[in-house]
Amino acid sequence: MFQTLDDFFKLWEFEADATQKILNQLTDESLSQEVTPQNWTLGRIAWHTVTAINIIASRTGLSFNAPAEDYPVPSSSKFISDSYQQASNAFVEAVKTQWTDDSLKEEQDFFWRKMSNGLILLFLIQHQIHHRGQMTVLMRQAGLIVPGLYGPSKEEWAQIGMEAPKM
Repeated sequence: MFQTLDDFFKLWEFEADATQKILNQLTDESLSQEVTPQNWTLGRIAWHTVTAINIIASRTGLSFNAPAEDYPVPSSSKFISDSYQQASNAFVEAVKTQWTDDSLKEEQDFFWRKMSNGLILLFLIQHQIHHRGQMTVLMRQAGLIVPGLYGPSKEEWAQIGMEAPKM
């Protein structure tokens, strides 16, 4: 959980940048990539990641302009990527202007349990990390290059002059 808004903003900046890197790599064609017809497509997961910012944050009383309709999934990867950037920026601005450090301690009913706003913000970050993992698997299946987030990706080892770990 976060004790100060500054602590949150530091982590959000890194994690939102990581999500943006993933979304920027998507193509219109890749949005239909799926593991099975019974599972969400890459586009559905990507759009859910965008809309979840508003869906989750609104449970804390924050108000900002960002997509909150999870379906239908847009057919444009650029629209999804641009929408994420807009939603993330609007969310950060809402936290900056509508909350103080004390707001992090306020409790909300969040999916059938009491959680502090600070814990809900951590949940939002972890939610994005979870879906980024799903997206990277589908990106590989779609033949896309996956950017390194917490270290070099398979393709980035050579760029930094090192041999990739053995598979």
